[in-house]
Amino acid sequence: MAAAAALRKASPATKPSLDAAGLQALAAEAVAAMPATAPDPDGAARRGPFRPEKLVSARARRSGVLTVGLFRRIDALALLGLAGLTAEASIVGPLMASPVGAVLPFAAAALIAGWALNGFDLYRFGRDELLSRRFARLAGAIALAGAGGALTAWLTGAAVSGLIAWSGLALAALLAAHAGWWSTVRRWRRTGKLTPNVLVVGATRHAERLIQSALERRDVNILGVFDDRLARAPRAIGGVPVLGTTDALLEHRITPYVDRIVVAVDPSAKTRVRELMQRLRVLPNEVTLLVDVEDDGRSAALARLADSALDGGATDDDRRAFAKRMQDVAIGTLALVLLSPLLAAIALAVRLDSAGPVFFRQRRHGFNNEAITVWKFRTMRHEAADAKAERQVTLGDERVTRVGRFLRRTSLDELPQLLNVIKGEMSLVGPRPHAIGMKTGEIESSRLVAEYAWRHRIKPGMTGWAAIKGSRGPLHTAAEVRRRVSLDVEYIERQSFWLDLYVMVMTLPCLLGDREAAR
Repeated sequence: MAAAAALRKASPATKPSLDAAGLQALAAEAVAAMPATAPDPDGAARRGPFRPEKLVSARARRSGVLTVGLFRRIDALALLGLAGLTAEASIVGPLMASPVGAVLPFAAAALIAGWALNGFDLYRFGRDELLSRRFARLAGAIALAGAGGALTAWLTGAAVSGLIAWSGLALAALLAAHAGWWSTVRRWRRTGKLTPNVLVVGATRHAERLIQSALERRDVNILGVFDDRLARAPRAIGGVPVLGTTDALLEHRITPYVDRIVVAVDPSAKTRVRELMQRLRVLPNEVTLLVDVEDDGRSAALARLADSALDGGATDDDRRAFAKRMQDVAIGTLALVLLSPLLAAIALAVRLDSAGPVFFRQRRHGFNNEAITVWKFRTMRHEAADAKAERQVTLGDERVTRVGRFLRRTSLDELPQLLNVIKGEMSLVGPRPHAIGMKTGEIESSRLVAEYAWRHRIKPGMTGWAAIKGSRGPLHTAAEVRRRVSLDVEYIERQSFWLDLYVMVMTLPCLLGDREAAR
């Protein structure tokens, strides 16, 4: 009996785009991960049929859903604004003093138009959608809104002449706006910003059929295959290279560019599936189990994945992410402007206190394990700088300058990270970004807690839930790492606009210094 194929969600879930040298390094790493039994005879880097010229980070592609929210809001403001202007022009006397019945038709038309734009899927932006068809649906939405406004006017005894003007202006505005939205989305698709990147676990017949379907559609990039049974696995499946084992995947440099990991193992092999899911759960990437038996269902699943960046059906997580980004941009920009005199004074103090640059830049983990460059005011002697945090700061650390001690006690050294927030690499509130390769004692911190990477399922923050709960500064023991990760995961599960505001307010007392923390 035929069953529908589906991609079943199994768990929730940058570095700038890679250049040619970066892609070559990734390819070399993939070849090095291959076993001796599967050499590359020509020695060439195996890119596969899906590898784009530039890999765009998952963080950059995730902005698509947020952009749809912005499109909606601009349209809503335009509809309401035009309703107010046409009502003002067609009603005798001040608008605010007009009877409700005279204003109600314009309000009804604007509200019906907003509902119709969503109902006609005008925020979906399908890959093959023609602009003419979008214009036709826009005209239908405005016609429906105009009819609803006219019916309201008839019921209230109001004139309909103003609604005719509103309909014409609203249609013209929406046609211009959606021509811009449509062109923007097409450009993003061409540059790969909206094309999901996928890794497949399991060099199986299911993976082969999935890759074949993706090759036919060309709207999903399958970058590589991983399989623990390398001795039996081919060098490539459908031209997609087999890059290594599951262990190689867990630490692979390509994961920040991956939107989803698909487990293409036969679901009837329950023990193997369970073991793979357990091992992959430590990654911040979304993991999906492929249940595959029917061509049509597989094609539909790929279509849903391809359109997931701009599908018009934003989830609660998407709406929270949009609100969080707007919060970051608004508050971050205002803070940068207001604090600019303080930033200049600190920069001068750092320069006068010791030789070396004013700023310290460090590579740290961002969203989805992306490597980002975080900015801080320099607090250590330049020659003693520790970019990898191999030796964490202790009380009375001789590497810290006089001005640096004050900046660390008050956390003022973190203020330049407002630039990271405005760029979208960080958020005002989130798990603190740790240096790549940071050690606790002699062991890399990420190896001390299995769920360590879960803290990368959201952008890192300038402050966070862990910081106001006392987990601030260096981590010297495994117990401190576990507590930090536990608090970070708790924040990710509870994150909301109001919780972020609470954390920001509660962070202010910390600027006065935490005498118990060595920073």
